[in-house]
Amino acid sequence: MNHPTATSLVPADLARHGPVIPVIVIEEIAQAVPLAEALVAGGVKVLEVTLRTPVALAAIEAMARAVPEAVVGAGTLRCAADAHAARDAGARFGVSPGYTREVGAACREAGLPLLPGVATAGEVMAASADGFSFLKFFPAGAAGGVPMLKALAGPFPDIGFCPTGGISAETAPQYLALPNVHVVGGSWLTPADTLRAGDWARITQLARAASALRR
Repeated sequence: MNHPTATSLVPADLARHGPVIPVIVIEEIAQAVPLAEALVAGGVKVLEVTLRTPVALAAIEAMARAVPEAVVGAGTLRCAADAHAARDAGARFGVSPGYTREVGAACREAGLPLLPGVATAGEVMAASADGFSFLKFFPAGAAGGVPMLKALAGPFPDIGFCPTGGISAETAPQYLALPNVHVVGGSWLTPADTLRAGDWARITQLARAASALRR
């Protein structure tokens, strides 16, 4: 697939579509399109499909083809091959759990905007040195949560974050209240049991509630 619009996207653009990016695990390809449609119907347009299942790349391709209003990206990029496979599937951005120069370089080569993961000040410095200023803070809950993000704001006033990992509908507002948090990522919008049941109305309801959160 060729999606020339991918290169026009920059990671910071992801936050402009709403306060929450769903972190999605697709187990069955049949779930992909109706899930994307349900999320977009609820006002959630940026979708991170994690590369944690055998059907993830096919799900990204199906979503990108069938739901053009969605900005579909690939999560759990761990190596250069992941970056290129995600781009070929039609992903418009990539998300990595941590940061390596290999992944950063591969995403640049593929024309895939990257939201790199960090958990420490040293990792923020490494990603920043390679030109990244909007970072995924992961795993947010285990890595210090709101207090850690407040601490990072001092030495890194130019860095924006998307905290992900251990965030819920109840705790998301605490993160979104921080000046250096532009958007949060969460899996609560797409519960596994709801996907298995095909309860797309419930997904839309969760998406609407997430879209209403304040930044």
